[in-house]
Amino acid sequence: MHNPWLSLEAGADPAERAGQLRRAHERFLTGGTVGAPVRDVVAESWRRCAGARLGPESMARVDMDDARLAERRETHPLARVMPLFRELLGTIADDGAHLLSVCDERGTMLWIEGHPQVLHRAEGMNFVPGARWDERASGTNAPGTALAVGHAVQIFAAEHYCLPVQSWTCAAAPVRDPHTGRVVGAVDITGGDHLASPHSLALVQATARAAEARLAELGAQPTRSGPSRGGYALDVLGRDEALLHTPYTRATGHPLRLGRRHSEILLLLAAHPDGLTGEFLGRELYGERDVTPVTLRAELSRLRHLLGPLLESRPYRLRRRPHTDYDTVTDALTAADPDAALTAYGGPLLPGSEAPGVVRLRRLLENRLRSRLLSRADPALLERWVCTAWGEDDLEMWEALHGARPDPATAARVRELRAAYGLFGDPAGRATYPQRSRH
Repeated sequence: MHNPWLSLEAGADPAERAGQLRRAHERFLTGGTVGAPVRDVVAESWRRCAGARLGPESMARVDMDDARLAERRETHPLARVMPLFRELLGTIADDGAHLLSVCDERGTMLWIEGHPQVLHRAEGMNFVPGARWDERASGTNAPGTALAVGHAVQIFAAEHYCLPVQSWTCAAAPVRDPHTGRVVGAVDITGGDHLASPHSLALVQATARAAEARLAELGAQPTRSGPSRGGYALDVLGRDEALLHTPYTRATGHPLRLGRRHSEILLLLAAHPDGLTGEFLGRELYGERDVTPVTLRAELSRLRHLLGPLLESRPYRLRRRPHTDYDTVTDALTAADPDAALTAYGGPLLPGSEAPGVVRLRRLLENRLRSRLLSRADPALLERWVCTAWGEDDLEMWEALHGARPDPATAARVRELRAAYGLFGDPAGRATYPQRSRH
């Protein structure tokens, strides 16, 4: 069975396949239909690009100046494994036919290395450090698509959505933080059609796994709960299952991953350091549902087996309150530092939870952060928000971004979202609700 992440099956002729893909790409652009020989992963990516109103002539946008790029490189976790990337892929980057690139979790290129002539050719499509290569900005491409689907992938020739990139072939793999499982970036090799082989995909996959192992050896990154690095810390943003860091887990490098209900309980107790009665905690967890006190006591008993003396009762409280990544965001907002707050915001708080107390905390934090970003009206911060999974359909933030930095692509996205929400109005003005029938 053919590997769906590989561009070509064994025995396929690259030149013939490239022609077939060009014709399939033209059919998609003119009629919206897509079929063989386009792989499912590519077809789905093309649909995402079309849904984002990305033009096929689009090129990557450089949105980091040298100072911001240097700062991002210095602070990014993959800086710690760049020597490993160069060791494993350096000969490829120096052979005059390939490039080694590493991007962050948002698809911004941080490092691109290789022979000067190849680097110069790549500049023609803005494949340069500081440029955005996520799918929304640059269409279907190996690093951007690898980030979008969370899997290593090859993209061959006209599988690229944007025409300026179709003379290249690339293979990329996402790299995950070994302690949290969160994607922190991707490693990629880019070159000619000869990269459309199983070896290039296997190579970037092996390199990504080696990088994750090296990150694990180097120890856990400082958590977003920085003030409590030596004690207890809790990560609850952008994840359904919280991670608890304790003095013991810091020594082993493996935080304790809690189940969903235990994540909710620990978060609520951290939010109420004076403790909660069983009745109040039950309402915060279950709302008006008819749940017996025995159910809650059973959950707390199981949690106590995990936490030991950290969990006390009468009222239920934590002997030592963990510092949470929620706190890190709120501290930055209090300090009027929306950049730091947005950096620390890993996503909605326990997004899968429907516990009333958790939902209230989630909305409070999101509303406070959004309000600060809207009042600051910094286009770079607004763009960072709308380019996240949780912000990509946020009409108010897209409108604010267009107001701060008018752009045809942004205007198209505003119109698309307004139509989806049943609103009307020019992107430069205020949206108006449609007239409703009185009958």
